[in-house]
Amino acid sequence: MNSEFERNKQVGARRNPSSFGRIERLPPLLVAGYLAMVAIAIMFLMLVAAYVTTRLRSGVPTGLHALPRYFSLSTIVLLLSSYTMGQARRLYAQDDLGSLARCLGATLLLGCVFAGLQVLGWRDLMTQGVFFQGLTSTSSGQFIYLISALHVAHLLGGMLFLLALLLRVTHADRDAVRSLVFIRNPYHRRQLQLMGTYWHFIDVLWVALFAVFLFMY
Repeated sequence: MNSEFERNKQVGARRNPSSFGRIERLPPLLVAGYLAMVAIAIMFLMLVAAYVTTRLRSGVPTGLHALPRYFSLSTIVLLLSSYTMGQARRLYAQDDLGSLARCLGATLLLGCVFAGLQVLGWRDLMTQGVFFQGLTSTSSGQFIYLISALHVAHLLGGMLFLLALLLRVTHADRDAVRSLVFIRNPYHRRQLQLMGTYWHFIDVLWVALFAVFLFMY
């Protein structure tokens, strides 16, 4: 009887865990980050749907004005930052904290350049007569400001987390013992994993938003 029960336990132990089981085993930090990204994606999806609906109802033809070139430049910059961020996990696996710090610093710098180009893009919109407020403002123009500004706000939130991670890596790289502790700490690895996932998510999100602006502006 006991042997049969033990065999059943062994058979059950070999079964692949269910989807819910795998979710339960995820660290709380990653779960919170993934849920936050899902919420952000839903929010932007609703905003884009509202923008497209408002744009179509306005009856104004598309292509009357060119989309600010700064938006195109910022897209290229953000793609470059996604590449530099993608190198972070490889450098961490190679225990190369010095190169990891430079990689994170480059990503942070490119994020700042992206935010600056977005501001220049808003100034270009004002030059074209598209304002967020005032008698000449339009609902579709307001959506462009709102959606792009919200994206920059979420990017800045990621940059603050990236800055904190960069400072930790720089501090750990100054001492061999701290460097070893940092590399062997799974919590830091999860932080880097979450940061990379979030940055790529913000990148893909902007590419999708830029595509909508490109065809609907």
